[in-house]
Amino acid sequence: MSYSNLSKMNFEVSEEQNNFLERVDTVCKSIRDYESDCYLEEKANDRIVPEFGKIGMLGCPISTKYGGLGYDILTYLLAIERIGREGNSLRTFFSAHISIGQMILQNWADEDQKKQYLSSTSSGKSIMAFALTEPEAGSDPASLTTKFEESSDNFILKGKKHWVGNGTIAKVITTYARGPDGRISAFIVDTDSKGFRAEEMKNKIGLLTVKNAEINFENCIVSKKNLLGTKGKGLSIAYSALIDGRLSVAAGAVGVMKDCLDESIKHSQKRQQHGSLLAKKQLIQEHLASMIVNIESSKWLVYRAAMVRQKLHDYVESLKEQNENWQSKLNRENKEYSLLRNRADTLAAITKLHTSNAAFDCSNRAVQIFGSFGYQKTNRVARHFLDSRAITIYEGANEVLKLKIASLELGDKFQAY
Repeated sequence: MSYSNLSKMNFEVSEEQNNFLERVDTVCKSIRDYESDCYLEEKANDRIVPEFGKIGMLGCPISTKYGGLGYDILTYLLAIERIGREGNSLRTFFSAHISIGQMILQNWADEDQKKQYLSSTSSGKSIMAFALTEPEAGSDPASLTTKFEESSDNFILKGKKHWVGNGTIAKVITTYARGPDGRISAFIVDTDSKGFRAEEMKNKIGLLTVKNAEINFENCIVSKKNLLGTKGKGLSIAYSALIDGRLSVAAGAVGVMKDCLDESIKHSQKRQQHGSLLAKKQLIQEHLASMIVNIESSKWLVYRAAMVRQKLHDYVESLKEQNENWQSKLNRENKEYSLLRNRADTLAAITKLHTSNAAFDCSNRAVQIFGSFGYQKTNRVARHFLDSRAITIYEGANEVLKLKIASLELGDKFQAY
């Protein structure tokens, strides 16, 4: 043969992946109408946990050692992409529970903490949430004001978090607070702890089946065994979580775009105006073409970013097996880790920025194609439009991500924030 295939990049879906994705698809279809009803009634979808729990989705990327499926990050994100077709509201449940919930514990918790929390969260007995954002600390988590003090047996947390996805239903959260020395630490908090109070945030314009909460720590008692990672290293844990959070947002955004395209094609092929079908009109085709390009450019970014994130995961897991003091090796002095971490961080930021903007653009175009039919929340594309506005803000506002992407290439001394 006169040709050689030197490429290692392959995004072909395996038979095992396809079987799992078919199960995810079946569940999504089974709850579609109910999810729509819940959206219009602005209530949580109480079928998510029992139905997705049957197929193991609640612990998809979690090790089989702790009751999960143990699937790789790309497989997990392909499932999130399919879930995204049902809307960012449904997808956000999984992002909060898994990407910035369980995966934080899998990455940073000690063995006892993993055994205590990952099994129950993978089975659906407990739901997780991520409490980082504060009223005065959104895109700048380093400015958070929640504080902790130490007693002989416990930590005592004081402060407020808000926009916590799953916050009203979670039994376990991770949160972040500043100690007397000014350094930030991470904690695992059981929501039945003394001094913990969660209140639903209402009057949102979208994400209406997600129950976001404002959480108050009123001298909240947290056992010392629930310190997550090394004291004073909490911000590093939070930032690493945002890599996975951004990838889940991006994967879901691809699903949103695919659903907007499908709905727009179906509508334009049957709707007639001025004597011909909408699908025959050049300006409608321009909208459809832009949506198709957005989907193709976005999904390959997601898949590439997933592979890079997998390399980081594999490296850290290998380090854990080799060195019981593995957390001390996760710093800039470790050149291999630093390179992998920076690459995963950069690609996650690029991917989230691009796909969230693309999803909002696609949903806007879909509403335009539907015309007045697209201006009611009973229409799927209208719900996508409302929900997609949020994803350009959370998991890193897109303006901040642009600064982050540029500064990662320019170097630390050129940071604009």
